[in-house]
Amino acid sequence: MPLANPETSAALTLLSAKAVRERAHRMLAIGLEGKLPNFRIDLDRMDGAIDLVLETTRNAYPSFEVPFHSRWRHFVTDGDNRWTAVADRADWPDRAARARAEFDLAIVSVFLDAGAGPSWRYHDPKTGSAIGRSEGLGLASLAMFTGGAFSSTPLEPLRVDADALANLGVADLERGMQVSDINPLVGMDGRADLLRRLGRLVASKPEIFGSRDTPRPGGLFDRLAMLAEGGKLPAPTILTELLQQLGPIWPSRLTLGGIALGDCWQHPALTTADATSGLVPLHKLSQWLAYSLIEPLQTSGISVTDIDGLTGLAEYRNGGLFVDTGVLVFRDAEAVQQEHEVSSQLVVEWRALTVALLDRVADGLRQRLGHDATSMPLAKILEGGTWAAGRRLARERRADASPPVKVVSDGTVF
Repeated sequence: MPLANPETSAALTLLSAKAVRERAHRMLAIGLEGKLPNFRIDLDRMDGAIDLVLETTRNAYPSFEVPFHSRWRHFVTDGDNRWTAVADRADWPDRAARARAEFDLAIVSVFLDAGAGPSWRYHDPKTGSAIGRSEGLGLASLAMFTGGAFSSTPLEPLRVDADALANLGVADLERGMQVSDINPLVGMDGRADLLRRLGRLVASKPEIFGSRDTPRPGGLFDRLAMLAEGGKLPAPTILTELLQQLGPIWPSRLTLGGIALGDCWQHPALTTADATSGLVPLHKLSQWLAYSLIEPLQTSGISVTDIDGLTGLAEYRNGGLFVDTGVLVFRDAEAVQQEHEVSSQLVVEWRALTVALLDRVADGLRQRLGHDATSMPLAKILEGGTWAAGRRLARERRADASPPVKVVSDGTVF
């Protein structure tokens, strides 16, 4: 990378959790001064939001033994851990082989996890249940993975090969996701295109993704294992590697100094003195993936540190929590009924405020429980937690459980 270019150097600073957190809190500070165009902030409502998150967490995890917020939770239905059942039966030559497969699964499943829309359901052949939203997408992607849909080797189904992804058609994905005229899934073209881009990019970087095998997304495990020092790897390093190695797959997004900025958008309130002025990094799917790679790394024997160095996720359940509890209030009442593009100032503002407010919820929750960030990291509060509370409010307030901000999804952000 041509680091001598000041624009390139500035762009690389945005590919971090630190930048997400710093700019989100700047957005909140501007909002608390009443200077944001789309939302007012009512911190008097924060206690109610924290109460709801605490109640939701206690109902789901009475002992407060909360797992991390990650894709792995969606592979468990009614106590049946679908992936563990498959993985424990597999004949792995070593722990690294299992970790590569788990990276393969997590990466593809997370990239398929942008919002499903209100009407799509996965009809689970094992239980007969019809499961929507993120949980349904998780089970559908797991079934595709274990069935070898992403493998180029029929005798080795539990892998994702770059060439299989690069040639994935929309029809292949629709078949695996059970999509039909009566079971529509939003953003199918975007999802399939994202996976094809992933396949082509992985194939083009064998030094990163093929150091121990033919190129596969799971080859990133070997890259991260190499970066671990003394068997320890900081969680923010996982995110930075994801952003730097996979950044070019995101379609039609901003670039700066030749660097693809991923889930990063423009908002005029955030001015800086360098080339990043007006840019708001959020990296939602990449952070969701970073959280989801922690457990495979731990299973392989690598200790993941500084988990709270990652941020809360700027997605519609967490963001919906703050709108539905009245912490965030639309300035324009008509905006509630309008649809908004992901790149719109309103959505960028909402998502950045969500990240900063999640930190405040975490602080409030820990104070009430007498915990610190080590015993109750943000990853557990999201799971317990804010995401579930946001979804609960959506179900109570809107028949289709949609978020309170109407966002036009292309299948690659929400």
